[in-house]
Amino acid sequence: MAKKLRFYIVDDDPDSIEIMTELLKAEGHSVDSNTDSAKAISEIAELKPDCVLTDIMMPGIDGLELCKRLRKDPGLEATKILVISGKSYEFDKNRSFEFGADGFIVKPLNVQTFADRVYRVTEDRMDVAFWGVRGTLPVPGEGSVRYGGNTSCVTIEFPRDQLFIFDAGSGIKKLSDHLLAQKRRRFHASIFISHPHWDHINALPFFGPLYMQGNVFDIYGSSHGDLSTQQLISAQMDGVYFPITIHEFASSVSFHDLKEETVEIDGIEVSTMLLSHPGYCLGYRVEYGGRAVCYVTDNELFNADSDFFDPSYVKKLTRFVEGAEVLITDCTYTDEEYASKEGWGHSPIGRVVELAHEAKVKTLYLFHHDPDQSDDDIDAKLETARKLLEEKGSDTKVIAPGEGYMVKV
Repeated sequence: MAKKLRFYIVDDDPDSIEIMTELLKAEGHSVDSNTDSAKAISEIAELKPDCVLTDIMMPGIDGLELCKRLRKDPGLEATKILVISGKSYEFDKNRSFEFGADGFIVKPLNVQTFADRVYRVTEDRMDVAFWGVRGTLPVPGEGSVRYGGNTSCVTIEFPRDQLFIFDAGSGIKKLSDHLLAQKRRRFHASIFISHPHWDHINALPFFGPLYMQGNVFDIYGSSHGDLSTQQLISAQMDGVYFPITIHEFASSVSFHDLKEETVEIDGIEVSTMLLSHPGYCLGYRVEYGGRAVCYVTDNELFNADSDFFDPSYVKKLTRFVEGAEVLITDCTYTDEEYASKEGWGHSPIGRVVELAHEAKVKTLYLFHHDPDQSDDDIDAKLETARKLLEEKGSDTKVIAPGEGYMVKV
């Protein structure tokens, strides 16, 4: 993080102050602190720090009352407040937000993730991460070293630690390992399924946090006629196909059917659109803080000279992704490959570039690559996209992310 910030820590535990001070100063930031919350209020008003970190349980003025008083000071409107507490209960987290906190971190601190979680709050940003970028089926081997061989899975994390997971291809196992390594416990996440083709759901049974008591998951997707999202997910875990059923999940799991609509999920606006793909397939647009992230896979954009080209659908999709900071979308084929793949439900690179340019997307992320394509083939698609955008004089940038790639939005 290039910008150097000023922090103020309020905690009646000197050891906690020492740890947080060391972590923040190691990043080049300035830190003031006080173990007396009553004295801290006047100092904070004078110093006007970028961010206040406060405990909840303190003698005299507790952390919630401190939040309330600081939020009444018009001179501190730009100051972020982050509660750092040993209380892991959802009630205390929600109460902190009600009193004006911008974020909540549970003690004991994870020294590896602490600074980055603080930055997410101070920058009020979304963190978009890629865990699997291939389509159809996983492709391990020498040809998929740089971009990875796992199928669709993308996450968005928000300042208040809301976690959105898009699709449950084999990449969700890497996400599972990541969350377990961070020792994430008692968290709430939303899982958005684009459609129930195997490369988008078949690794859900390997998502470890589902088997941990205290976690809460909401799984969203589109019903298929008389089949609900719950039935579609549970069917692949029937005893005939898989030895463990959804009844083995120890976490709290709820299923929700979505149509083309706009809903508020955990305080964040999510819009959906039915895509050009066999069966019901949803694209998602996530709005936060005046910024948008669009996840649009699997989707077929027919060439303009095709008998199946539908200009009204293209206009609708263009409006759906218009102005997005991030467009993650299906670019399965090269234009040459697509000539023999029309009607398979996936897009050629040229049409994807046209969509991103016409919609004035800030950055296009190439996604859902054909399993027969090597890392070198993806490089070639990326170079084609760059040349096409340059020819159009487009302001849109293009990136081919690999597994583990993260962008801050």
